[in-house]
Amino acid sequence: MFMHQRTQLVYSLLVEYVRSPSLRHVREERSLAKLALEIVTELDRDSSVWKKWEGPREKILGAAIECWIPKADMLDFLNSLPGPTLTMTDLEQRMKCMIEGEYIGNPEPKLEAECLAIYQAEKEAGTEMPAIIGRLADYTIAQFQRLRDERRVEEERQLEEARLERERRLLSYADCPWTQIKGSKFIYCRKNGRVFKLQPNSDKSLTLYRVKAVDDAAAGELIGRYRSRGDASKVVAKAAYQPEPWR
Repeated sequence: MFMHQRTQLVYSLLVEYVRSPSLRHVREERSLAKLALEIVTELDRDSSVWKKWEGPREKILGAAIECWIPKADMLDFLNSLPGPTLTMTDLEQRMKCMIEGEYIGNPEPKLEAECLAIYQAEKEAGTEMPAIIGRLADYTIAQFQRLRDERRVEEERQLEEARLERERRLLSYADCPWTQIKGSKFIYCRKNGRVFKLQPNSDKSLTLYRVKAVDDAAAGELIGRYRSRGDASKVVAKAAYQPEPWR
């Protein structure tokens, strides 16, 4: 009986699987799941457009892609494995496809110098490439929390700087969007030279006032009560150009 190449591939895996003398093993859920994975993996490899990435090459590159290993060294190692000779273009484009198309993590720029230092030290010590990749992969994973903390601190710093700039504009009589002066429970904005104040309420609504100055103690002229800052902003956009309520 003639079989298509892909059919022959599946047939061979099934024949090998049922050779097990244990009927219990053949029916075991984990064994079946492993067989299914082997079939899918082999079919994917058979239909892949990346013909040079046979054997362990692709798995190794996937593990190393976030580790900042020098590309020339990575290429030399991959070419030491069974398979057709890879070029630098083969390597770079396969990495690009993995990052953009298969959503394998992109190398973190902030870890480049650290990873390169570790790589060089291990290379000089004679550590083989798979072990270096394992160490660097562990290192990059361990640094994620540190990088998250650094980003959070930087974001908080930028937000505080922006708030201080809005506060400076507000107190210097320049128009500015809604901002909360440190220590105040009210939110202020200045538009067309006029100051408006929002008072947060217990039901999460906001009461809008037109006030003469930035002053928590001054009640001002009541304009209305609104569900959100956005709703209040729409009213401010019109009220800022209407006649003053106290004139």
